[in-house]
Amino acid sequence: MMPTKNDSPSPPAGTEWGAIFFALVFPTVLTWVYFIALADSAPWLQKGAYGIGKVIQFAFPLIFVLFARRERLAFRGIDTSGLVLAIGFGLLVSGSMLALYHFWLKPAGFFAGPVTDEVETKLKSFGVDTLLPYAALAVFYSLVHSFLEEYYWRWFVFGRLKNLTPLSAAIAISSVGFAAHHVLVLAKYFGWGSPATWLFSAGVAIGGVVWAIIYQRSKSLLGPWLSHLLVDAAIFAIGWDLMTPA
Repeated sequence: MMPTKNDSPSPPAGTEWGAIFFALVFPTVLTWVYFIALADSAPWLQKGAYGIGKVIQFAFPLIFVLFARRERLAFRGIDTSGLVLAIGFGLLVSGSMLALYHFWLKPAGFFAGPVTDEVETKLKSFGVDTLLPYAALAVFYSLVHSFLEEYYWRWFVFGRLKNLTPLSAAIAISSVGFAAHHVLVLAKYFGWGSPATWLFSAGVAIGGVVWAIIYQRSKSLLGPWLSHLLVDAAIFAIGWDLMTPA
């Protein structure tokens, strides 16, 4: 999926920068609202804020491209270039996460106590406390949400930035934006002063860099999506183990 320009005059650069700024900041604001500000609110309010916010987030790029910029979307065929790198990176990261968790962090009690309690409390507030709803959530996030994030961060944010900045800057800015809302989640679990919060956040940013490079080379979301999918699947596997320590 690629935007193609029409023959009408382009809007001022400020319009483009405004859209990019909104796209960079909105996911972090949304995470703060439903994950922190409404943490002690009724579950329906948390889920409502999350659902409405996600609709706004993922609808915004298409609304901006189709109606503000009046560009047409050209859908490319499936491009398998970069798949080896993408899947290899996804397997490397997910495998490393699982090994790190099972052979070091879990035996050392790193996730014991408050961290596990926070995970369970948040999942229960969304009605996820047994295997079936957890599996449904894991499948949705791994298959669907990962694709939507790649469309949002790589196709839109990175794709628009590279038209206005050097390639390296576009990769860096989009990757930091991608990692920013994860910082809030990790800080909620580990604390702002914990090295884990910043190390894991840096890992998310590095993932954003690799996926942006893969997208730039292949001009396709397939590779970044599959790679992202594998990482999310590993996260949910760890999450389920945290919920069922026995």
